Amino acid sequence: MILIISDNNDRTTVEVIRWLVSLNKQFIVVNDDEFFEIVLNNKKFFLQSHRNSFFLDDIESIWYRRGGLQFKRLRYSNDSINIHMNETQHWLEDYVLKTLESKRHINKQSNSHVNKLLVLEYARKEGLDVPEYFLAENTDEVIPGKTITKSITGNPSLEHVSENTDGMLYTAIIDKKEKEQFFISFFQEKIEKDFEIRTFYFNGECFSMAIFSQNDDQTKTDFRKYNNKKPNRNVRYSLSNSLEKKIHSLMKKLNLNCGSLDFMKSGSKYYFLEVNPVGQFANVAYHCNYPLFQKIADYL
Repeated sequence: MILIISDNNDRTTVEVIRWLVSLNKQFIVVNDDEFFEIVLNNKKFFLQSHRNSFFLDDIESIWYRRGGLQFKRLRYSNDSINIHMNETQHWLEDYVLKTLESKRHINKQSNSHVNKLLVLEYARKEGLDVPEYFLAENTDEVIPGKTITKSITGNPSLEHVSENTDGMLYTAIIDKKEKEQFFISFFQEKIEKDFEIRTFYFNGECFSMAIFSQNDDQTKTDFRKYNNKKPNRNVRYSLSNSLEKKIHSLMKKLNLNCGSLDFMKSGSKYYFLEVNPVGQFANVAYHCNYPLFQKIADYL
């Protein structure tokens, strides 16, 4: 049995499911609105929610796509008992998650969110070029027009920016200095790029796509500001063997067998920006005709 943990309506998950159906494979999809109870059935761990149920031993492979396996905890009126029960249930949940991660897997729930600062340090140690960056509480060291800022976290979204509208924090160029201090923020050297590269990494293989985002003012600084009226040109791209070896070493260091990496090509250099274990790669598959969904299904 294959277990897939994902968000509701994730298009990448849907594409992989289509392949699993064509292969006549049994699978369970757990979405982020499910809460499981852990029970014993014939002395075996059994997980059940309002939608799914399965024996832990029946799971042979697992794809942690997004979201997470969530648990419903029993509560008692006596607070003293609750403290003990919470600890007990925590370790049962930990056992379930670690048992699942010991099986054939694509990524893990336990390391699905990486620390960007550590990733950049590791990338440099593996020999990847990284734009100069620093943390600061003011703009004293910032050179306007030549410095960008972005979130220290992954790709944070903002809920209800305006009525019925959510938002996203994009990379931005600093055009002037601030007078006031602020919370510790991430700043990085602005690189004049030739184009961007999105690389999907899966079990030692790299599948890369060049994104010509610099030709459009809307996407020049951050290609995620998609121009749906005039989309960027996206084409297959081949990285050098030496660069792919460095990517492989970095992913092993991060204990990841799957993820999306971002680079910028500037002259003869390839600048590493970040890795997202749960990043989107459907666009890489669609635009470049890579059989990524089939590869994931076959592996599972």
